[in-house]
Amino acid sequence: MNAPPAQGERERLARAALTRVFEPGDERGGRWIREIGPVELIRCLTGTDGAAQALKGMTPARLAGYRLRASGADPGRDLADVAAIGGRFVCPGDREWPSQLDDLRDARPIGLWVRGRSDLRLWALRSVAVVGARACTPYGAHMSATLAAGLAELGWVVVSGAAFGVDGAAHRGALAAGGATMAVLACGVDVAYPRGHAELIGRIVEQGMVMGELPPSDHPTRSRFVLRNRVIAALTRGTVVVEAEYRSGSLATARNAERLGRFVMGVPGPATSGLSSGVHELLRGEGVLVTDAAEVVELVGEMGELAPARTGPVLPRDLLDAASARVLDALPGTGVMDGRDVARSAGASMDEALGRLYELHSLGFVERQGDGWRLTPGRTRNGDARRAVT
Repeated sequence: MNAPPAQGERERLARAALTRVFEPGDERGGRWIREIGPVELIRCLTGTDGAAQALKGMTPARLAGYRLRASGADPGRDLADVAAIGGRFVCPGDREWPSQLDDLRDARPIGLWVRGRSDLRLWALRSVAVVGARACTPYGAHMSATLAAGLAELGWVVVSGAAFGVDGAAHRGALAAGGATMAVLACGVDVAYPRGHAELIGRIVEQGMVMGELPPSDHPTRSRFVLRNRVIAALTRGTVVVEAEYRSGSLATARNAERLGRFVMGVPGPATSGLSSGVHELLRGEGVLVTDAAEVVELVGEMGELAPARTGPVLPRDLLDAASARVLDALPGTGVMDGRDVARSAGASMDEALGRLYELHSLGFVERQGDGWRLTPGRTRNGDARRAVT
C-alpha cells in the first residue's frame, strides 16, 4: 500500500491543480489560497456542495465554473508531462521561487511551470525586461537587439514575452551575445506560440529559461497576454519599452512595473511615428529616457555602475588657452589683418598678440602673409579641415 504524499507534495499537487482552475492573476483565488491554503481550497472545490459553500464572495454560477474546472484537473499527469520535457513546477516557498513575485500579493502566480536548467530565483535577481510593439519598425528591432546584447554582455538577464517584433529581437540579441534570456509565456510551456517562434523558443530553453503560469498544453488568449505582463514587470528590476502605440500591452507592463516600485524606461523614436507615441507619453510621465545598455544598468544596477559621460569630439581649438582663443577669434573669416589690429580686437598688447599669433601659426591655425595674418586656408576656426561644399 502506497504511503500518502507528504504535506509539501500535497501542496504542490494542489497548486498544480489550481493552475487549471483559476486564470492568471485571479485575486479571489489568491485570497482563498492565502486564507485557507491550497490543499483545503482544492478539497472545497472538488468535495461536496457543502464544502464549497465555505468559499465566500462567489456567485453560484462562478463557483460552479470553478468546480467544473477542478473536477477535470489531473495535477499528477501535468507534473509528469512537464517533467517529460525537462521542466518543473516551482511554487511559493521553494528555494527557487523568486520572492519579488510576492509583491503582486493575491494576484501573484499560484506557481510557475518552468523549462530550462538554470536557477529561476538567481537569474531573476539580476534581470531587466525589454518589451514593445509586435509590429515594430527596423529601428525598433535594431534597438531591442542592441539593448539586449549590451545587457547580456554586462551580465544581466533579458526577460521578454517571446512575441513577434520587439520581444523576439530582444531574445535574439541576448542569445547572439552568448547571454542569458528568459521568456514568460501566456500559454503552457510545452506550447510554441507564436508558431513562427518555435525555433527561437527552443533556443531559449537550451540557453535560457521559459516559464508560464498555465499548465501544460493550455492555449493563449487575449486576456492571458495582458495578465502575463504583470509577471514580467514583477520578476525584473526594471522594464524598458521600445516602440509602443498609445494602446499597447507593453505600456501595461510599464504601468505594472511603476506600481510595483520597479524602474520604468523608454527608448525614444521619431516624433512622427505612431509607434513612438506611447513611449514618448511614458517619457513625459514616470519613464526615464535610455538609449543603450549602460544607461539601463545605471538605473537598475548597483551603486557606482554609471554610464560613461556623453561628450562631443574634442576639437583642436578646445585645447587652446583663453588668451590664444581670443587672438584667434580676432582674425576675420576671410582676408588679412594687421598684427596691430589683431591686438586691438583681442584686447591684448602688441607683444602678447604677436606671441600668440606665432603660437597659433606653429599649431596650424593661422599663417603670415606679408605684414598681416590670416586664418590658414582650408581649415576652420576650430582647427579642423573645412568640408567641401558641393
